[in-house]
Amino acid sequence: MEKEYYIVAEHLFCVEGQDSILGLLTNYTPFKTHQRDDALFSLTVVEGGPIQYIEELRQDEEGQDIVCGHTEQGDAVFEFLWSGRTAGWLVCTAGYRQGTLHLSGFQVKAAVDNALMILFAMASACSGTVLFHAAAVSLDGKSYMFLGKSGTGKSTHARLWLQNLQGVELMNDDNPAVRIKADGTATVYGTPWSGKTPCYRNISSPLGGVVLLSQAPYNKITRLNGIGAYAAVVASISGKRWDSRIADGLHETENALAAGVPMWHLACLPDADAAHLCKDTIAV
Repeated sequence: MEKEYYIVAEHLFCVEGQDSILGLLTNYTPFKTHQRDDALFSLTVVEGGPIQYIEELRQDEEGQDIVCGHTEQGDAVFEFLWSGRTAGWLVCTAGYRQGTLHLSGFQVKAAVDNALMILFAMASACSGTVLFHAAAVSLDGKSYMFLGKSGTGKSTHARLWLQNLQGVELMNDDNPAVRIKADGTATVYGTPWSGKTPCYRNISSPLGGVVLLSQAPYNKITRLNGIGAYAAVVASISGKRWDSRIADGLHETENALAAGVPMWHLACLPDADAAHLCKDTIAV
């Protein structure tokens, strides 16, 4: 068994497994570090299963199912399934500081990615950090995130910025991380998880604005405030909200984001005019 260490959003974590497993993690290479101390969490990857557990909740995550539960001893369990077939079982100790992923041999790389995303989201929830389901771009030293339900057009709108606006760079196309700093400012970070678009960049910049997208036969942008801003943020953040400790940590971060970051709703067409309208409104 070998170990590798990575830093994402200034959080250190460790992955332990056979060389054949660690060799699959090429998307984590930009985040690799020699630091060994103060890891937020560690994941050990082994073969085996099935793991017996009591089911609590089942979630459909874009073509795959994640079944959440717990063992009789109280350890959290997450089972990863594609088309009803199990890829692995993640068993986590209290506080999500240690996880063991038991692989079935099916969809190995996807199971490791899922396990690390879950551990990262859970372990960092009380540290002012959240993992978003969003597309993120940067422009003139600031980052902007596009939110919305699956199929709304987050990746499309990010691509329209890249194609039609000078100086725009893609930070992450599916799962950027956001961390609230000690001074209350929010920073967006690239991560090793970027959905169907391979964008694994170890970069960061202050969060300049958040845009909730919806499809429409016109382009119109309006400012979100209060509960509207909070609701937009909550719907796009990953987390185990039936765990009170994690829910409290997420709530504190979500409140800070809704109160401190400009948020907008863009009803739009998938065209260049939508990108120009959005940029001219929020990137000021």
